Amino acid sequence: MVFPVEETRKEADSVERESREAPIIEVFASIQGEGLYVGQPQVFLRLAGCPLRCTWCDTPGSWAVREGASARIMTPEGPLRRDAWATPLEALTHIGQAEPREPRTVSITGGEPLMWPEFLLAFATMVGERPLHLETAGAHPETLARVADVFDHISLDLKLPADLGAPEELSGSENFTRESAPNSASDWREARRSCLKLIAQRDACAKIVVAKGRQVHDYAALLEDLAHLAPEVPLFLQPVTPMGGVEGPDHAFLGDLVEDARDLGLDVRVLPQVHRSMGIA
Repeated sequence: MVFPVEETRKEADSVERESREAPIIEVFASIQGEGLYVGQPQVFLRLAGCPLRCTWCDTPGSWAVREGASARIMTPEGPLRRDAWATPLEALTHIGQAEPREPRTVSITGGEPLMWPEFLLAFATMVGERPLHLETAGAHPETLARVADVFDHISLDLKLPADLGAPEELSGSENFTRESAPNSASDWREARRSCLKLIAQRDACAKIVVAKGRQVHDYAALLEDLAHLAPEVPLFLQPVTPMGGVEGPDHAFLGDLVEDARDLGLDVRVLPQVHRSMGIA
């Protein structure tokens, strides 16, 4: 016989479990190709769902949360397909399957991982001694404030509003953050400054993707905010990987941008996507 209180508890446990699920696109072991830990062997957990529409996005397939989608788990024996929606424990199981040998640093990317704060918080309690890294667009500072302390490293994008289309908020799930994405230059300025304050004094880096067709002075506000709010955080200028008609900047442009950053006392480095140049995921 199942007593009402037991049934209620089971229903509550089921609701809590579902609230911590997130949609996974893929889990794979590779080499970190960007930012402060470039070249480090890591396992990547890519989550679906992003409201941003960056003109140079290299993973537009991660924007939508598709009904009936499956996750690809790249194991040493070959790819596996699993249901996209996963609990933190199921995600950790996928990571164990993807690791070739010893445990690796886990980098959570997307999409925008901050869409799924309950998943992130629960997952962090399960990874053990694996370092946990977050890659984020910096569009959701309130959510970042909730989860920042569980990460060992945060890679924060600094985005030009001119590089962004109108955001398209997610729908169809109750699990994602209710914090809206910025929708104007002033919204982005506020979000950027809040996120920079959060990563100051942490193990973190800032990244600016640089495409052709911009002026050096377009980036002044981004550089000045970083210099004022998180001057110790290293800055990576990442020339866009040419695709979909978007081209990278020329060398003279990058040189001028580097000098503007150095004039502000920033630790600036130019780094293209190394994994793309190596022809790996």
